[in-house]
Amino acid sequence: MSLQSVQAFLNQHAPDITILQTPEPTATVLDAARVHGVAPAQIAKTLSLWLKDEVILLVMGGDCRLDNRRFKEHFGSKGKMLNAEEVVQWTSHPVGGVCPFGLPQPLRVFADVSLKRFEVVLPAAGAVNAAVLIAPMRLAHLIEAQWVDIAECSSNG
Repeated sequence: MSLQSVQAFLNQHAPDITILQTPEPTATVLDAARVHGVAPAQIAKTLSLWLKDEVILLVMGGDCRLDNRRFKEHFGSKGKMLNAEEVVQWTSHPVGGVCPFGLPQPLRVFADVSLKRFEVVLPAAGAVNAAVLIAPMRLAHLIEAQWVDIAECSSNG
Protein backbone atom coordinates (compact mmCIF):
# COMPACT_ATOMS: atom_id res chain seq x y z
CA MET A 1 0.00 0.00 0.00
CA SER A 2 2.83 2.38 0.80
CA LEU A 3 4.41 2.48 -2.65
CA GLN A 4 0.94 2.85 -4.14
CA SER A 5 0.08 5.78 -1.86
CA VAL A 6 3.29 7.53 -2.93
CA GLN A 7 2.48 6.88 -6.60
CA ALA A 8 -1.05 8.23 -6.10
CA PHE A 9 0.34 11.36 -4.41
CA LEU A 10 2.81 11.94 -7.23
CA ASN A 11 0.18 11.28 -9.91
CA GLN A 12 -1.95 14.02 -8.38
CA HIS A 13 0.70 16.60 -7.42
CA ALA A 14 3.74 15.91 -9.61
CA PRO A 15 2.89 13.59 -12.52
CA ASP A 16 6.26 14.29 -14.16
CA ILE A 17 8.15 12.59 -11.30
CA THR A 18 8.85 8.89 -11.80
CA ILE A 19 9.48 6.47 -8.95
CA LEU A 20 12.83 4.74 -9.38
CA GLN A 21 12.49 1.10 -8.31
CA THR A 22 15.58 -1.04 -8.04
CA PRO A 23 16.08 -4.79 -7.74
CA GLU A 24 18.47 -4.16 -4.84
CA PRO A 25 17.27 -2.78 -1.51
CA THR A 26 18.12 0.88 -0.89
CA ALA A 27 16.94 1.02 2.72
CA THR A 28 20.16 2.52 4.07
CA VAL A 29 21.80 5.76 3.02
CA LEU A 30 24.95 3.93 1.88
CA ASP A 31 23.01 1.33 -0.13
CA ALA A 32 20.82 3.99 -1.75
CA ALA A 33 23.85 6.12 -2.66
CA ARG A 34 25.68 3.14 -4.17
CA VAL A 35 22.69 1.87 -6.16
CA HIS A 36 21.77 5.34 -7.48
CA GLY A 37 25.37 6.46 -8.05
CA VAL A 38 25.25 9.57 -5.87
CA ALA A 39 27.02 10.82 -2.76
CA PRO A 40 25.48 9.62 0.53
CA ALA A 41 24.81 13.26 1.43
CA GLN A 42 22.45 13.49 -1.56
CA ILE A 43 20.12 10.84 -0.14
CA ALA A 44 17.25 12.67 1.58
CA LYS A 45 16.49 10.62 4.67
CA THR A 46 13.21 11.11 6.50
CA LEU A 47 13.13 10.84 10.28
CA SER A 48 9.85 10.20 12.12
CA LEU A 49 9.81 11.90 15.51
CA TRP A 50 7.57 12.51 18.46
CA LEU A 51 7.46 16.20 19.33
CA LYS A 52 5.57 16.26 22.62
CA ASP A 53 2.28 14.52 21.61
CA GLU A 54 2.63 15.13 17.86
CA VAL A 55 4.38 13.10 15.17
CA ILE A 56 6.49 15.14 12.76
CA LEU A 57 8.73 14.25 9.85
CA LEU A 58 12.18 15.73 9.27
CA VAL A 59 13.89 15.34 5.90
CA MET A 60 17.66 15.90 5.88
CA GLY A 61 20.82 15.06 3.97
CA GLY A 62 22.03 11.49 4.20
CA ASP A 63 25.30 12.51 5.84
CA CYS A 64 23.51 14.37 8.63
CA ARG A 65 22.29 13.55 12.08
CA LEU A 66 19.86 15.38 14.28
CA ASP A 67 21.54 18.03 16.44
CA ASN A 68 19.55 17.59 19.65
CA ARG A 69 20.52 21.00 21.03
CA ARG A 70 19.42 22.85 17.89
CA PHE A 71 16.26 20.73 17.68
CA LYS A 72 15.32 21.66 21.24
CA GLU A 73 16.14 25.34 20.63
CA HIS A 74 13.95 25.39 17.51
CA PHE A 75 10.99 23.36 18.80
CA GLY A 76 11.20 24.06 22.54
CA SER A 77 11.23 20.36 23.32
CA LYS A 78 13.29 17.24 22.73
CA GLY A 79 12.36 14.92 19.88
CA LYS A 80 12.04 11.17 20.26
CA MET A 81 12.32 8.72 17.38
CA LEU A 82 9.28 6.56 16.64
CA ASN A 83 9.77 2.82 16.87
CA ALA A 84 9.37 0.70 13.70
CA GLU A 85 5.73 -0.17 14.45
CA GLU A 86 4.82 3.48 15.07
CA VAL A 87 6.60 4.51 11.85
CA VAL A 88 4.36 2.22 9.79
CA GLN A 89 1.27 3.26 11.75
CA TRP A 90 1.86 7.00 11.21
CA THR A 91 3.41 7.04 7.73
CA SER A 92 2.24 3.75 6.16
CA HIS A 93 5.85 3.35 4.99
CA PRO A 94 8.32 0.71 6.20
CA VAL A 95 11.56 1.75 7.88
CA GLY A 96 14.00 2.23 5.02
CA GLY A 97 11.24 3.48 2.73
CA VAL A 98 9.90 6.36 4.81
CA CYS A 99 9.20 9.53 2.87
CA PRO A 100 6.94 12.57 3.23
CA PHE A 101 4.70 11.54 0.29
CA GLY A 102 1.45 9.57 0.37
CA LEU A 103 0.87 9.77 4.11
CA PRO A 104 -2.40 8.37 5.53
CA GLN A 105 -3.00 11.60 7.47
CA PRO A 106 -1.37 15.03 7.30
CA LEU A 107 1.76 15.44 9.40
CA ARG A 108 3.89 18.53 9.82
CA VAL A 109 7.01 18.10 7.73
CA PHE A 110 10.29 19.97 8.09
CA ALA A 111 13.12 20.08 5.55
CA ASP A 112 16.62 20.71 6.82
CA VAL A 113 18.72 23.24 4.94
CA SER A 114 21.30 20.47 4.38
CA LEU A 115 19.22 19.46 1.35
CA LYS A 116 19.85 22.82 -0.33
CA ARG A 117 23.47 21.84 -1.06
CA PHE A 118 22.31 19.86 -4.09
CA GLU A 119 20.43 20.48 -7.33
CA VAL A 120 18.58 17.18 -6.78
CA VAL A 121 18.16 14.81 -3.86
CA LEU A 122 16.77 11.29 -3.58
CA PRO A 123 14.17 10.64 -0.87
CA ALA A 124 12.70 7.16 -0.52
CA ALA A 125 9.33 6.49 -2.12
CA GLY A 126 7.43 4.27 0.28
CA ALA A 127 9.37 1.02 -0.20
CA VAL A 128 12.85 -0.22 0.68
CA ASN A 129 13.79 -0.29 -3.02
CA ALA A 130 12.12 2.89 -4.29
CA ALA A 131 13.17 6.54 -4.51
CA VAL A 132 12.50 9.71 -6.47
CA LEU A 133 14.87 12.28 -7.91
CA ILE A 134 13.70 15.79 -7.02
CA ALA A 135 15.02 19.31 -6.51
CA PRO A 136 15.05 20.25 -2.79
CA MET A 137 12.91 23.37 -3.29
CA ARG A 138 10.30 21.37 -5.20
CA LEU A 139 10.35 18.67 -2.53
CA ALA A 140 9.67 21.25 0.18
CA HIS A 141 6.93 22.87 -1.90
CA LEU A 142 5.15 19.56 -2.66
CA ILE A 143 5.07 18.48 0.97
CA GLU A 144 4.49 21.98 2.35
CA ALA A 145 7.60 21.65 4.48
CA GLN A 146 9.01 24.38 6.66
CA TRP A 147 12.77 24.88 6.30
CA VAL A 148 14.82 24.38 9.47
CA ASP A 149 18.51 24.29 10.32
CA ILE A 150 18.80 21.56 12.93
CA ALA A 151 21.09 18.92 11.42
CA GLU A 152 24.79 18.35 11.90
CA CYS A 153 26.38 17.08 8.70
CA SER A 154 29.68 15.36 8.10
CA SER A 155 30.37 16.80 4.64
CA ASN A 156 29.51 19.56 2.25
CA GLY A 157 28.35 17.17 -0.42
